[in-house]
Amino acid sequence: MMAELLRLALLACSLAVLLFSCFKVAYSLWWKPKALERHLRQQGIRGNPYRFFYGDLKDDMHARIIASSKPMDLSHQFVPRAAPLLHQIVQKYGKISVVWIGTTPRVIIYDPELMTEVLLDRMQQFRKSRLNPLVKLLAMGVSTLDGEEWARRRRVINPAFHLEKLKEMVPAFLKSCVDMVERWRNLTSPEGSCEVDVWNELQNLTADIISRTAFGSSYKEGKKIFELQKEQAVLVMEGARAPYVPGFRFVPTAKNKRRMHIHREIKSMLMDMINKKLDSIAKGESTADDLLGLLVQYSNDRDHGNCSITTDDVIEECKLFYFAGQETTSVLLTWTLILLSIYPTWQQRAREEVVSVCGKNSPDFESTSRLKTVTMILHEVLRLYPPATGILRRTIKTTKLGGFSFPAGIELFLPTLLIHHDRETWGEDAEEFKPERFSEGVSKASRTPNAFFPFGWGPRICLGQNFAMIEAKMALACVLQHFSFELSPSYAHAPHDVVTLQPESGAQLILHQL
Repeated sequence: MMAELLRLALLACSLAVLLFSCFKVAYSLWWKPKALERHLRQQGIRGNPYRFFYGDLKDDMHARIIASSKPMDLSHQFVPRAAPLLHQIVQKYGKISVVWIGTTPRVIIYDPELMTEVLLDRMQQFRKSRLNPLVKLLAMGVSTLDGEEWARRRRVINPAFHLEKLKEMVPAFLKSCVDMVERWRNLTSPEGSCEVDVWNELQNLTADIISRTAFGSSYKEGKKIFELQKEQAVLVMEGARAPYVPGFRFVPTAKNKRRMHIHREIKSMLMDMINKKLDSIAKGESTADDLLGLLVQYSNDRDHGNCSITTDDVIEECKLFYFAGQETTSVLLTWTLILLSIYPTWQQRAREEVVSVCGKNSPDFESTSRLKTVTMILHEVLRLYPPATGILRRTIKTTKLGGFSFPAGIELFLPTLLIHHDRETWGEDAEEFKPERFSEGVSKASRTPNAFFPFGWGPRICLGQNFAMIEAKMALACVLQHFSFELSPSYAHAPHDVVTLQPESGAQLILHQL
């Protein structure tokens, strides 16, 4: 009798757990998204109807396949190609609309004034968007943190990007630039010309610079990490564009196994470098001459109290600096060379400025700070071709923004690419290359304040923006001193978004040695 009662009790418990699980799944996959959809629609925020589990992800994939299959002319009206679903949603439903990323509603905030509220005036009310666990394999550094943890980590890293510290990095920048220029000179024919895919070359250049400045004497080992990070980015974004199924990353598929192998290998290589730094500290040697040394010093020094960080934190910051720093500048330089090939008059103006300021000498920190035309060009490239095409935030409680009320669990997407191409903000020539719009600085370039934000905005603005701009100016000045360049006949204009805005078919240029 007791055994029968026990069996019935276990059966009842099992049924209760099953029913609860079914309810929880139904709530997460249907009732909650539909409730959020009704809440948004009541406020006039429209989008495609929520569809079970996938939302708009299948549409996004289909739109990207169609967009990338079509050839594109040599223009800067590429938003429909690089962000096809985003473009379609905004065209159909307006500048404040919603797109469904699986079960999560992502509200597009295509409004510079509301964007300023999110990033500046009321940033404490918004958080970084929750990361897909696969994305966490790429990097979990300061840019992914929130609240006090973010503030503490930023205090630790900030000294590495002070202007005086950046001045010390300039020789490393120059060494990498000179090596690239010399390699290009050796590639040229007796007539002084050659075809080069500068996208690959500039990725190698910025990887070399990051390796030297982040890892110092260990920069060769650092370059191996770059190659692994580059492969991991492609694998991670593949997974992130599909609906996330909890626990799927542990299923031993070929791609999951490769992702985890790369993750372990990068961690192991960084641990080796950290241990070398710790040995140097034990021997009393200076270690704060590169980013890794600075971070290890904080992780090893109990005197820093609340500012101290763990070894795992050091690893994640190195991964983030490597990926974000390398990607941002290589993308910026690639599009700059492409645009200066399309607009030879601006190329010549930039070259004349470099020759006027630097002469035949290599550029240095002081001379690059006087390159006004070069700075205008770089700003205009960052406007038309921002490396990061948007910024994500999420609500953690019911939050009012403008005339809207957003409950917890809503993602807000600030579309950098769309705002940078907006005619109401920049004028009828918004999709034209006109560096002169920045002749009086960033603040006066647009009709709307804070409409230019390639590095983010507010307290969370990218720590590495000065690093990236100095690096880009120095590299561009070195190239302009030694080469003129034009588009190769084999170049195909194909901007597409893979973490950053990249040239899908490469960037083939004809270099002419000067």
